[in-house]
Amino acid sequence: MKAKVAMPEEFHDSMRQKMWVYSPPKPKVPDAVKVGVETKAMGLVNDILKPEHIKPPPKNAKRNYIVHIYTKWHRNYFYFCAKYACPGPNALSPFFDTGFARLEYVGGVGQQSRFNMSYMRHTGRWWEIRHGLSLEQCLEEIRGGGLFQP
Repeated sequence: MKAKVAMPEEFHDSMRQKMWVYSPPKPKVPDAVKVGVETKAMGLVNDILKPEHIKPPPKNAKRNYIVHIYTKWHRNYFYFCAKYACPGPNALSPFFDTGFARLEYVGGVGQQSRFNMSYMRHTGRWWEIRHGLSLEQCLEEIRGGGLFQP
């Protein structure tokens, strides 16, 4: 039998206290910003990422390999994604998709647009590490390699 531990009364009170915090709504992405981001990102994907990361399938492949790199918008997030082939006999599916970089629109229009950047951690969660960057700075981070690679 476990013994019950008495807790101080102030501990019980602190657990019951709740606080309201203002959380402003996220800005809606203007169509002009969406088109500009898609255009510049597809240039990066087609000119740099695809030639660097998409290779012909290896003979007797047993490991996953990239077959396609693409981008997409979802709400105020712009994702860079990779599609992998799973050639092994024990694969659950022949392909899977995963994101490797995410830009969160935080405000501004045109050259004044600002984004927060995140990368996909090994835990399956996005980890935001860059704040308030321009689109050119974001694309340079992805072009430079490091954490924002497939």
